[in-house]
Amino acid sequence: MSAAYHQPVLVQEVLAALLPPLLQARAPVFVDCTTGGAGHTEALLLATAAQRPSDAIPPTFLCLDRDPAALAFARARLETSPFPVELIHAPFSQLGPVLDTAGVTGVTAILADLGVSSHQLDTADRGFSFQTDAPLDMRMDPTRGPTLAERLTSLDVGELTRILRDYGEEPDATRIARGIVAGRPQTTRELGEVVRASMSAPRLRQIGLRIHPATRTFQALRIFLNGELSELDALLTSAPEHLAPGGRLGIISFHSLEDRRVKQRFAQLSRALSPPAGVPIIAADLPRARFAIPDGLRHGLTPSEAELADNPRSRSSRLRVLERVLP
Repeated sequence: MSAAYHQPVLVQEVLAALLPPLLQARAPVFVDCTTGGAGHTEALLLATAAQRPSDAIPPTFLCLDRDPAALAFARARLETSPFPVELIHAPFSQLGPVLDTAGVTGVTAILADLGVSSHQLDTADRGFSFQTDAPLDMRMDPTRGPTLAERLTSLDVGELTRILRDYGEEPDATRIARGIVAGRPQTTRELGEVVRASMSAPRLRQIGLRIHPATRTFQALRIFLNGELSELDALLTSAPEHLAPGGRLGIISFHSLEDRRVKQRFAQLSRALSPPAGVPIIAADLPRARFAIPDGLRHGLTPSEAELADNPRSRSSRLRVLERVLP
């Protein structure tokens, strides 16, 4: 499996969680909401082709991404796919309309791998990384909306402080916001230098050499610019309702802001409503939750030691899984 574009995380864990329903369904449908380099999709395609009977109804694979570069790479990678794959330029907040257009009423497995891809980080002119100097772009879809540099020309100290606190959990948010407004950086290097110069000495000593001082600021501004948390909230509302009975939703998160949302939503959906107090109800009539967290997956799945050694960027990833209960 090529990792030239993006090395996917938790591939074996995704296979363990999502392959069973794809093998059991009569006419399975898989949706990759964040196709990226198509690593997860390719793994599921090959495993499904190897284990599903040859005379069974072929599965449907739908692949979404809002980055045209990702879709171009995926198209080339999946050219020899054993099953047809439809590639769709759309954010995953549009999952419902995409499924309506495709005529899909029940999905067997849905996957979303949140955050930024290796390709986006490593391509200097995308402006996601402070490792090289480039214009501050940071758009996951470079065909739409203003760049980060353009947004920074109009944000005030209060707005920036909120963004850095809410999306980066940055203790020096106000100091950094003042520095950004004073300098209005236009490149990744300029932004990194502004952040370092704005931070307090105790905060810089606390960070030490563990991470770059601008790590939280870059994360916060990227999340803000791309509306990542509102996109996730839309997915957490829509995706479970589009699962077929027995279908599963898997979401890979990389930081606490994402994982907390996923964990809380999955817990809410897997909790049965309480019966009215004082009303006698027989056991068979007790309310049942429409969703459940599969056995052994209550705390999600994290990378193995072997994966951590092979791909350090996987260290903060966690896969959580929700299943629609059979009637």
